[in-house]
Amino acid sequence: MAIRSVSRARVLVPVGLLVAAGAVAAALQGPSGGVESRPQLSVVADTTSSAPPVVAPRTPAPTATPTTAAAPDTSTGAAVAALHSAVDRAEGAVSVAVTDLGTGQSLSYGGPGHDFATASIVKLDILAALLLRTQDLGTTPTAAQRDLATTMIENSDNDSATGLWDEIGADPGLDAANARFGLTATEAGQDGYWGLTSTTADDQLRLLRQVFTDDSLLSATSRAYIQELLDQVEDDQRWGVGAAASNGGFEVKNGWLPRDTDGLWVINSIGRVERDGHELLIAVVSDGNPTDTDGVDLVESVALAAAEALSGN
Repeated sequence: MAIRSVSRARVLVPVGLLVAAGAVAAALQGPSGGVESRPQLSVVADTTSSAPPVVAPRTPAPTATPTTAAAPDTSTGAAVAALHSAVDRAEGAVSVAVTDLGTGQSLSYGGPGHDFATASIVKLDILAALLLRTQDLGTTPTAAQRDLATTMIENSDNDSATGLWDEIGADPGLDAANARFGLTATEAGQDGYWGLTSTTADDQLRLLRQVFTDDSLLSATSRAYIQELLDQVEDDQRWGVGAAASNGGFEVKNGWLPRDTDGLWVINSIGRVERDGHELLIAVVSDGNPTDTDGVDLVESVALAAAEALSGN
C-alpha cells in the first residue's frame, strides 16, 4: 500500500533530522544487510515479566504401546511457512511481535540482536510518558498539551512531537518512563533526535500492553485517551499492522524514515487489530528497505503472516 508523498514529506522526521551529522546517523543505523540467519520462531504463553520468556523444547512422554500419529495440522504449517517467507523477503532486517489478549499467547520472530530506529512510532511512547508524568503530579494534560498530542498522533506532526518531547524532559524523561513501563531494550534518541530512539519489536509490544490492557501504569482514563487518538489517525497513514485486521477494526501508529547514510528506509507499524473475534497487539519494525513502498509491503505481509501463525497455533 502506497503512502501519499505529501504526507511523508510533512511528517517524516523531527526538524533537522534529515540534515543530521553523519556520525549521529551512523551510530544508530545498525546493520542494513539481510538477516544473517533464520531465527527460531517461538510461540509462548503470555507473561508479565519485562524479559522475553524462554521456553524449553517439550520432550514427548514415552508410551507403553505403539500409537498412530495424528495427521499434521497443515493450516498451521502453512501459516508458519508464510511467516518464514514474509521475513525472508526483507532486504534489510525485520522483526515482529504479536500477542492475543484473549488467549494470552504471544509470538516473537525475526531480527535477533538487532536494534531498530523508531522513527515516528516513538510518538506513542512520548504521549504515554507525558500521561504518566501528569498522573504522578496528580494533574491532567493542559489544553495546549492535548492540542499537541492530537496533531502528533493523528497527523504525525513533528513540531508537536518536539514540543511534548521537551515537556517530558527529552531523552532522560523518556528513558525514565520506559524503565517503569518495562521497556528493557529501548534507548531514547539524544540531542533532540527523538526519531532515532532505538527499540525492538518485543519492547514495542510491551508499550502496547501499557496502552491497551489493565496491566498498566497508565490509568483507564489515560489509556482511553490514547486509544481514541490512535483510532483517528489520518486516512493516508492507516497502513501497516491493520493489514492483519479481518473486519477493518484497528488502531495504529506508523513510522517511516530514509536514513542519511545510505538512503534506505526504516518502516515501522504498531497497534491493535481485531481478527476473527480476537484482539491482537502487533508490532513490526524494519530497516534497510530500498523504498518506502517496499517497506510498507514488507511490514504488512509480516503482520498478516504473524497473526495467522499465532491463531493457527
